[in-house]
Amino acid sequence: MSTEVRVPTLGESVTEATVATWFKKPGDAVAQDEMLCELETDKVTVEVPSPAAGTLAEIVAQEGDTVGVDALLASISEGASGGAEAPTKPAPNGAAESGAAAPADNGGGESIDVMVPTLGESVTEATVSTWFKKVGDTVAQDEMLCELETDKVSVEVPSPASGVLTEIVAAEGTTVDAKAKLAVIGGGAGKAAASADAAPGTDAPSHAAQPAPAASGKSDVEDAPSAKKLMAEKGLSADQVTGTGRDGRVMKGDVLDALSAPAPKAEAKAPPRAPVPAEDASREERVKMTRLRQTIAKRLKDSQNTAAMLTTYNEVDMTETMALRSQYKDLFEKKHGVRLGFMSFFTKACCHALKEVPEVNAEIDGTDIVYKNFVHMGVAAGTPTGLVVPVIRDADSMSFAEIEKAIAEKGKRARDGKLSMAEMQGGTFTISNGGVYGSLMSSPILNPPQSGILGMHKIQDRPMVVNGEIKIRPMMYLALSYDHRIVDGKGAVTFLVRVKEALEDPRRLLMDL
Repeated sequence: MSTEVRVPTLGESVTEATVATWFKKPGDAVAQDEMLCELETDKVTVEVPSPAAGTLAEIVAQEGDTVGVDALLASISEGASGGAEAPTKPAPNGAAESGAAAPADNGGGESIDVMVPTLGESVTEATVSTWFKKVGDTVAQDEMLCELETDKVSVEVPSPASGVLTEIVAAEGTTVDAKAKLAVIGGGAGKAAASADAAPGTDAPSHAAQPAPAASGKSDVEDAPSAKKLMAEKGLSADQVTGTGRDGRVMKGDVLDALSAPAPKAEAKAPPRAPVPAEDASREERVKMTRLRQTIAKRLKDSQNTAAMLTTYNEVDMTETMALRSQYKDLFEKKHGVRLGFMSFFTKACCHALKEVPEVNAEIDGTDIVYKNFVHMGVAAGTPTGLVVPVIRDADSMSFAEIEKAIAEKGKRARDGKLSMAEMQGGTFTISNGGVYGSLMSSPILNPPQSGILGMHKIQDRPMVVNGEIKIRPMMYLALSYDHRIVDGKGAVTFLVRVKEALEDPRRLLMDL
């Protein structure tokens, strides 16, 4: 029996990828979830795990080949290697951590333990929130059994095999560690499929199950074929490019980043860390950056290196918006089932201003400017694992209620760690609300390839001169960071003034003024 290895979902609007590197060759024994190859797209690098234990029988798509979504990459001959065991994964505290149980032979109807899947880096325990099945129920392989909650993500646990749920070991509300047994499947169960952290649709990333690679120098790592070709064309050497692939492998996107940087040599490596006194070293804690934090750091730095970023400021008197919200918030919530917040006012005001100043809603593609006749609004949200920017699609055609519902739903999914890659792609403009944390003023960094981002801040009572008299007014500073390559100062100031006008007199939004 053989198992097909196919191209996984690559993300919104991404329809093809290039096979960058094969980590295995035909005839090699592979363990379930062991990384087989790496794919490159114009947006991300995707690692492809083995869906089953066995032997790599055939490689269909060679390195350098361009493949579409769901294309056949290879085939795994199951059982030919004697049932390679899934590798043990190092837990954050250094102890061994096992994935979902995957017995090599269950032909006799033996019981199969359902174990806690990989929960993610630094997560050592979870709470059983919901069981979708009860004892005695028949379950299919990969059918969802229960859902676990951690302080970062929610993880669905699929059945490792077909059979009958004979025992639930951890009831709802139970806190379990990373090696705990959740349940038992019995009665004619088949071979185990991919574990929860590799199954499509689950929230835990597939790379979490990857065993730690053996230590090796960069000289032992083969750069992606597409990266080598591009470096040769552009006259770059590997030491001029920072590799972000597996084991420091240089990917095509790394070469493009190096080419787009205004001065590649200007970004010097951080100076060596100064010696730390022994008494201080004992009080330090060194924690590896999560992949999310590494991605955030890289994207923000890339934005600074690429865009000609400039920030313009203004302030808005929130009196009228606050009065309107206060007057209708109870009626609004009663009718629409969602609270009326300030974000819908700011989203509406920005959509209104973007129509007048379309270059703020555009992006640069090579030597072209791409104007967007729609607004996909990114709303920056802080989560326990870092900053994410879910996208509200076609926000310009939505009502206040639709915007508030979308923001509430995306915000909850962000906090629960359930946002998909597709939900964070395709934004044309972004709003960041630092005011919820008490920020009085800041300069937000662009979210590439977007050309504009609006920073909201704390509402603070300040003395203002109104019609020749000093009045106490609720004021907010606004900051618009923009790409000066495409947006001139006049356009940026006009945009911010239009947002200010709409918020100081919300009736303008209703009349499209």
